[in-house]
Amino acid sequence: MLAREALLEKRILPVALDQHRTPYFQALLDYVDSGVLPFHTPGHIQGVGMDLAFREFVGDNICAIDLTPMPGIDDLLQPTESIKEAQQLAAEAWGSDHTFFLINGSTSGNQCTMMTALDPGDKVAVPRNSHKSMLGGLIMSGAAPVYMQPEVDEELRMDHCVTPVTVAETLQAYPDVKAVYLVSPTYYGVAADLASIERIVHDAGKLLLIDEAWGPHFHFHPALPLSATAAGADLCINSTHKMLSAFSQCAMLHQKGKRVRLDRLASVLKMFLSTSPNLPMVASLDVARKQMATEGETLLSRTIELAQETRARLNEIEGIYCFGTELCSRKGVYALDPTKITVTVTGLGYTGYEASEILRRRHNIQVELADLFNIVALFTIGTTRDAAERLVQAFRDMAHVGRALDMFAPSGVLEQRLKHGNFRLPPIPPMRMRPREAFLAAAEFVNFRQSAGRVCAETLTPYPPGIPVIAPGEEITPEIVDYVRLELKAGVRIQGPYDDKLRTIRVVKE
Repeated sequence: MLAREALLEKRILPVALDQHRTPYFQALLDYVDSGVLPFHTPGHIQGVGMDLAFREFVGDNICAIDLTPMPGIDDLLQPTESIKEAQQLAAEAWGSDHTFFLINGSTSGNQCTMMTALDPGDKVAVPRNSHKSMLGGLIMSGAAPVYMQPEVDEELRMDHCVTPVTVAETLQAYPDVKAVYLVSPTYYGVAADLASIERIVHDAGKLLLIDEAWGPHFHFHPALPLSATAAGADLCINSTHKMLSAFSQCAMLHQKGKRVRLDRLASVLKMFLSTSPNLPMVASLDVARKQMATEGETLLSRTIELAQETRARLNEIEGIYCFGTELCSRKGVYALDPTKITVTVTGLGYTGYEASEILRRRHNIQVELADLFNIVALFTIGTTRDAAERLVQAFRDMAHVGRALDMFAPSGVLEQRLKHGNFRLPPIPPMRMRPREAFLAAAEFVNFRQSAGRVCAETLTPYPPGIPVIAPGEEITPEIVDYVRLELKAGVRIQGPYDDKLRTIRVVKE
């Protein structure tokens, strides 16, 4: 705990820059106030040429700052003025050496991370419960994954994090691994022991890459898990839109230390980022940083308190379980983000998908995630006490009505084995080819039900949470076929396959 406390001290160091400034947002306002006559993109010309109904809905102000990089309005790909200052402010706020704004979400962050850290043929240790964008980064970089098994919670039927022991054993078994890539926190809010893993990885001379998409707020409150930047990750990704106030698709990529080539990172960013970024999105990153740096602890204290109160009230409802810090005694659970409310609903006789649909149809509530057993509701700085009350009342109503009398319960009850807990996630399938090789190989379509034994050439990803069941280059197993058919029967969306009905699947041609 002493090492963790020392790392936490980094959060309260005095800052040298004025975190109340929003240099990029101000540059856009200055351009609008100057009254420049525009003969440039975008074609709607600050809303003048926009469809009236849309313009009236979104408002004149957002149209006015939907501009393009030009003198006085910095260039995201080659920042020298306001964006450069805004990114420096963000780096200081998150405790990194350099921070880069992203306008294609953590997806582009994962891709840029892989392309920066890895060369074709390099090995990278990755957890099996990584987001599908990690696979995209592997395909683009040509790197080869060495999969680490995250800890499986048989009771909650979900994957947690990779442990320090697993990381150490992986590096011992594969000494030629160049980097270790982690997901922390998970979609369900479970965080890894980053301080211990950082020591193991860096003592072995490897790079530490962290997908912290769901933890952009960690660095700004002592009650939250240790942030990846505080732990010393070489590269980490934050989805600033997920838990903070930036617009959708907004994210940040943080770099720290001297192990990553900064010139390579800059080149990769220039290759992947758009030359025509949405400037209101970039400005929202600037403002979200200012909000966290100046008000973050106060705002998050209120959010955490509300989430904890709601968790306690949900656990009073018979048939519902909403895990909390008691989970930290389990493998793969070092810390917990209390702002993620995971509700296990199988005690009510529902799948998570059914509970999600009932919440939407009867109570007009939309949750973030549903799986076969759980739903996840996010509590953010924008969640109100009234909203929390409605969520609790909705679950009370669901428990009171019961599935047998619920006219809103979707048709198509899953197999009894699911209801009685006779269910296992499929094991990691054998890897027959590297992801890039399989993705680019000659391919053919076969019947999905009869595809066991073939090498997959596409990705099957239940969404959410966006974790692939099988990736290009892996052998399709009977367990995967059964599991995916079960997910489809439950109503989940499977992203990735060309055949969205999944009657056929794309495999490497024999």
